[in-house]
Amino acid sequence: MRVVVQRVREAAVAVDGQISGKIGHGLLVLAGFEAADGEADLTWMAGKIVRLRLFADANGVMNCSVQEAAGDILAVSQFTLYASVKKGNRPSWSRAAPGEISQPLFARFVEKLAIELGKPVPSGVFGADMQVSLINDGPVTLSIDSRAPE
Repeated sequence: MRVVVQRVREAAVAVDGQISGKIGHGLLVLAGFEAADGEADLTWMAGKIVRLRLFADANGVMNCSVQEAAGDILAVSQFTLYASVKKGNRPSWSRAAPGEISQPLFARFVEKLAIELGKPVPSGVFGADMQVSLINDGPVTLSIDSRAPE
C-alpha cells in the first residue's frame, strides 16, 4: 500500500462537478493498493497517518497529530501511485491491484481512518474521473509505503 499525505488548509474532490468530499485544515491522503495488500497494511497505515506529527504545537514546532490539531482527513483512491516508468515513457500500472481487489481495500481503509480519527472521513468516488483541489500547507508532503516503512 502506498500513500501520499499532504497537510492542507483545505481540500475537496469532485466528480462531474459535484463535490463528493471536502475538508478544512487537515490531511489529504491519496491511496494506492497492490494485490498483496491486506488487513495488516490497512491497519498500520491508518494508525500511522492519524498519529503523524505534522501540525504545529504552541511553539510552532511540528509536534501535533491531525487528531490533536482537530483536523480532518480526505481520502482519495489513486492507482497511479504504483506507476512504473522503468521501461519507455508510458507508465505501467501492472503492480496496482485491479478494481475488484482495490475497491474493498480502499473502503476498508477509509473505515479504519475514521475509527482512528474518531470521526467520519470523506472520500472521492472509487474509479471515477475525479478533480482534486487543495491548498497545501507548508508545503508538507510525505510518501509512505507499507512494504518499506522508513
